[in-house]
Amino acid sequence: MTEDLAFSITSLRLDENYRPSENTRVTTNFANLARGERRAQNLRNALTMIDNRCNALAHWDNPQADRYSVELDIISVGIAVAGVDETFPAIEMLQTTIVDHEAGARIEGIVGNNFSSYVRDYDFSVLLPEHNEGRIDLSVPEDFGDLHGKLFRRFVGSPAYATRFSKPPVICLSVSHNRTYRRTANRHPVLGIEYRSGETSLTDRYFSKMGLRARYFMPPASVAPLAFYCSGDLLRDYSDLELIGTISTMETFQKIYRPEIYNANSTAAECFRPSLAHQDYSLTRITYDREERSRLARTQGRFAEERFIKPHRAILAEWCARYDPHPLRNAQDQIR
Repeated sequence: MTEDLAFSITSLRLDENYRPSENTRVTTNFANLARGERRAQNLRNALTMIDNRCNALAHWDNPQADRYSVELDIISVGIAVAGVDETFPAIEMLQTTIVDHEAGARIEGIVGNNFSSYVRDYDFSVLLPEHNEGRIDLSVPEDFGDLHGKLFRRFVGSPAYATRFSKPPVICLSVSHNRTYRRTANRHPVLGIEYRSGETSLTDRYFSKMGLRARYFMPPASVAPLAFYCSGDLLRDYSDLELIGTISTMETFQKIYRPEIYNANSTAAECFRPSLAHQDYSLTRITYDREERSRLARTQGRFAEERFIKPHRAILAEWCARYDPHPLRNAQDQIR
């Protein structure tokens, strides 16, 4: 099985000089910020927001609120099919590093954070619409997300991942605007107040095939909960500073491209149903083209279809049928 697919990892620093590579999905959030006349200012402002949020959360022994900064590296994952020279740009994630300027230390953060995938674009923007074309009652194909989920699990269990990262990934997303979330009594010093939902979304089911399940927390001084998808114990497996790096990064991105929810002028109530139609919110000083992001998803899905799904359909189908991933266990077990 292992000879059919091989994974490779490259990285690129995300700073004010960042320019998207030709293999980066153009709708990836950080790539969207890095285009146009304001690209450097956009990136500089976003990184400043991340650092400020990091210091606000890591407030202990930090009286000037300047002890820490967060460095971001774009982790690009390529998949090579046996016998084919070309590598397909499958996944992009972000790796955080927390820099402690007082101690002169660099602390490895969490990999994951933002999650970008051409195959997911194919599933949601090509396969799903074609499956429902002409249908009155919408449905989801029975094997929807199987290939993507198994590719992700195989990558996380690969030698390439284990060599580079010490813990499994955590993906941090916006909460769904068509679900209701209810506040619980559970509180974490960094993650904040936990919310729960009795509903299961298509995104939840899709990520569950990747071996990830969601918990929803509203960090201190935040106005809405974030969705944290991970395979292990979110509260036990990661340190406070690791979690702070992820919260600082992803809450900043959410404020930029979901301001109706994450830059609202009121805090989420006990019973919270997010809405992109909410009008009482503030805008950041960062330009973001959300319409372009939605418009190009289908184009990127077609790219995955033409460059990866169609040419390797038989190999991928055989590999997918043979690959039976074990349920992802706790963080340490996965990396060993």
